[in-house]
Amino acid sequence: MTETKIITQPVIKTDRLSLRPLAPADAGQIELYAGDKRVAENTTTIPHPIPPGLTKAFIERSMAPDRKQDVWVIDTSDDGSEVLGAIGMERMDRNQSEIGYWVAPALWNNGLASAAVEAIVAANPQACRTLFGSVFQDNPASARVLTNAGFNYIGEAESFSVARGVTVPTWTYIKKLD
Repeated sequence: MTETKIITQPVIKTDRLSLRPLAPADAGQIELYAGDKRVAENTTTIPHPIPPGLTKAFIERSMAPDRKQDVWVIDTSDDGSEVLGAIGMERMDRNQSEIGYWVAPALWNNGLASAAVEAIVAANPQACRTLFGSVFQDNPASARVLTNAGFNYIGEAESFSVARGVTVPTWTYIKKLD
């Protein structure tokens, strides 16, 4: 018999926003915003254009009880109906996680990504001791999001961008939580 560990995912609320687990109803807004070439090209995993069925499959994986990554919608509405972006934490070994995020382009440069990262750091929903984050070097705004949340630069690397179809230089950051 195989035992499946069910992982619960909390809703994280601040004065400015709510971070809530993904829901099937979010698919349309996720495709709209994540499908924007400017968003996709600043991530490692979002293709451009987004093929049919990919968003639905992503949401299903994000809701699976045995998932390796928790993903939250960035929502500022009172009724939990907005998708303004997403933020995720992927579990790693030794009580470590890697954080990733994106925000709809119309909301860039208003502090929403910083508020979401700060909320995740404060809540530490995966009870990790260390958080990592990496950003493409041609996206200094995303690097500022991490440094504003207390992450420290630790070096350079490279990651493949599905949307760009090339390997892109990155900056890597770390935040100790204990």
